[in-house]
Amino acid sequence: MQTEPKESHILEARRKKISDLQEAGVQLYPNDFKVQQTVKNILNFIESMPDVEALKKTIFVTAGRMIAINRFGKSAFVRFRDRTGQMQAYIKEDVIGKEAYAVFKAMDIGDFIGLTGTLFQTKTEEWTLVATECKLLVKTYRSLPEKFHGLKDPEKRYRQRYLDLIMNEDVREIFRTRSKIVQVIRDFLLNRDFLEVETPMMQSIPGGAEATPFITHHNALGMDLFLRVAPELYLKRLVIGGFERVFELNRNFRNEGVSTRHNPEFTMLEFYWAYATYEDLMIMTQEMFQTICLAMNGTTKIQYQGHEIEFSGTWPKIPMQNALIEIGNVPAEILENRTALLKFAADLQIQITKTESLGKVIMKLFDALVEPKLIQPTFITNYPVEVSPLSRRSDTDPEVTERFELFIAGREIANGFSELNDPQDQRERFEAQVTKRKGGDLEAHYMDEEYVEALEYGMPPTAGEGFGIDRLVMLFTNAPSIREVILFPHLKNIETGKK
Repeated sequence: MQTEPKESHILEARRKKISDLQEAGVQLYPNDFKVQQTVKNILNFIESMPDVEALKKTIFVTAGRMIAINRFGKSAFVRFRDRTGQMQAYIKEDVIGKEAYAVFKAMDIGDFIGLTGTLFQTKTEEWTLVATECKLLVKTYRSLPEKFHGLKDPEKRYRQRYLDLIMNEDVREIFRTRSKIVQVIRDFLLNRDFLEVETPMMQSIPGGAEATPFITHHNALGMDLFLRVAPELYLKRLVIGGFERVFELNRNFRNEGVSTRHNPEFTMLEFYWAYATYEDLMIMTQEMFQTICLAMNGTTKIQYQGHEIEFSGTWPKIPMQNALIEIGNVPAEILENRTALLKFAADLQIQITKTESLGKVIMKLFDALVEPKLIQPTFITNYPVEVSPLSRRSDTDPEVTERFELFIAGREIANGFSELNDPQDQRERFEAQVTKRKGGDLEAHYMDEEYVEALEYGMPPTAGEGFGIDRLVMLFTNAPSIREVILFPHLKNIETGKK
């Protein structure tokens, strides 16, 4: 049985073709071919033209990457693809001429080709471009992965995403969907009078989330800077400044582990709404997600990893303590007893450091016992104050905040709250966070005197929310890993093993 030639032999053969073409004076990378129609333009023209004879006389000028070639001596069928789709072309020596056909014979799958010609239908009634002119636009050195086996290995797919996109239509569709989702979100907010803004990605004090930041150094200023973990404190400065509805779609950076749900660099939406509460945010969040779902699928249902998710109706709102009792089966009588909760966790083999505060213990129990069970869209409310340093306290229970998190398919999707706008309370919360940092909690907030000063000028009652675009796209593309929805996810370095 004949074996496939090794990659080195294929490279050698292609280099020989390249050398021969160069010796013949053929330009391998010309830049003078002007595309007049995309594949989609041509297919749309075919559909809209009832006069078949007139259609066959129309001349088209198009280009794309060749993805298949069937040669028959002095003629060949090729399949080529551009950004809009793919179609077939027929190339014949006695039509394009011997010189042009000789160049075509040296072309391979993966090369880019420019075509001018008219249309005809094959015996199978497939509309095909009959080339009257054929031009090499790019000669490739390397062959594409073999079509039957394709590009399957995840590591190779992520490292060589360009090959993944060339070979896998479903991957290209994921990123088209991602782009559409971002546009739907942007339109949704703009239509509600929100202003899109940009805030610093390099900050002198990281804030807005409990996370370990990346640190860099600015030579001219002679100071360390942090890649932002969240844009929150800058966006709220804008609310103070009079921009009552603002949003930002941009990157955050957190120096944490890499997993199917986490990438150290990720895209976030954050928005702030003056004279609104966290209750208003929950209503708008539901409307936004339903709008996205309808725009993507034409229905309020999606399938995600074996679950049918329904976005219609009114989503349940469950206080944190109720969720722990009713869903997590935590005894109600021990919820205020840190020692008893630690023992309860240990009995269930849930690892929690004995020095953790009561609020952190509650959150870790929730993560282990409740979060995985929240498949349908569910708001969890009433988060402890000590794990919500930027949230407004509840008027009815000062130990909890006016905060919610949205869970779908067993994972957190969004986080929102009525904003803390009391500067003295905010200062005290920051001071408590500083104490935690000194105690070894590297994710705790820094003291931000400038932000407290800004609050002293007055921020109107405000509600704010953030959610990860990557996790959202995972939902609407049925992707099991965040790496499937990020074009270039972070991977370990092959040579050094470093991330």
